[in-house]
Amino acid sequence: MVSYQLTDADLGGVRFGLSPLCELGLSLRAIKDPSRFPLQLPWLRRTEDARALLDTPTLMALIDERFWTPEFLNPRPTSPLTRIDDEFAVLSRTRTSIFLRDLDALHGGIPPALLGDPRLALRRVVDALRALWDSCFAPYWPRMRTVLEADVAYRGRQIAQSGLGPMLNGLSETVSFSGDLVSVRLASASERLQRTDGQGLTLVPTMFTRRGSAPVGDGPPMIMYPARGQGALWETERVASPAAVEGVLGRVRTSLLTALAEPATSTELGVRFDVTTSAVNQHLRALRDAGLLTSTRYGRSVLYFRSELGSSLLGAGHRSDAHHGRTA
Repeated sequence: MVSYQLTDADLGGVRFGLSPLCELGLSLRAIKDPSRFPLQLPWLRRTEDARALLDTPTLMALIDERFWTPEFLNPRPTSPLTRIDDEFAVLSRTRTSIFLRDLDALHGGIPPALLGDPRLALRRVVDALRALWDSCFAPYWPRMRTVLEADVAYRGRQIAQSGLGPMLNGLSETVSFSGDLVSVRLASASERLQRTDGQGLTLVPTMFTRRGSAPVGDGPPMIMYPARGQGALWETERVASPAAVEGVLGRVRTSLLTALAEPATSTELGVRFDVTTSAVNQHLRALRDAGLLTSTRYGRSVLYFRSELGSSLLGAGHRSDAHHGRTA
């Protein structure tokens, strides 16, 4: 178990971050044993041919039988907007002493695939991970990032509505918060108490963990936890829309308006309804110009939300369908 003792300042400074590099490292778990990650089987199927061309020995040298990865693959993100190129640049500059130390801590020695000149071994690791990113992540990252960003937005609303404690206790069954302690139950039997001392606590949603986890070293306080909504990541959404409104707005616009009882981005909606982002943006602009939607900026994204007029229109449409004996 790892426990983080938060100062008063840290209690008010809990932050969220996204780390594409962390996702890459954690994805090795699903690649190593797909049976443990049923929600990601669609991704594994889609990338099977591409993964056959990767430097598998090098990638598998970055994970052990406990499904742990070296500390240099678990960077602490400073923002929900972290870019993979920036993280690769930092990884490439990792000191060879740290590179070897982290591998030894993971495996109890240097794995055969990474023996030899540590500078060349580090370069092979970066090249293998970049190939994994380019072939298996880049085409699907907008989908994944949408789920991760939606989780961050949800947790932020939880804090605003219920406070920090309920949000932390709801991250995972292995994460608990009481007083000034946030604890994470790990597979390891060892226990460690770490005082944050103003470093803050970073929460990182991920697609490739089934339970809350934390770095096993003594790095900056960080908890990785399973993002909400993974089960629907690869599914096309179907919503019940009033036929009377569909007759005026069309099926796609009515479905979007119905779905926007909760805020969402155009990218997220495109994934959910299997419509291109550019087409979704056209529909959303038309609905917003008609006063049926409102929008607000969240970081680099724009969140759309159904307006009072939009809700009234849907309500009237449902009443009209019921009056004529139809069901949506």
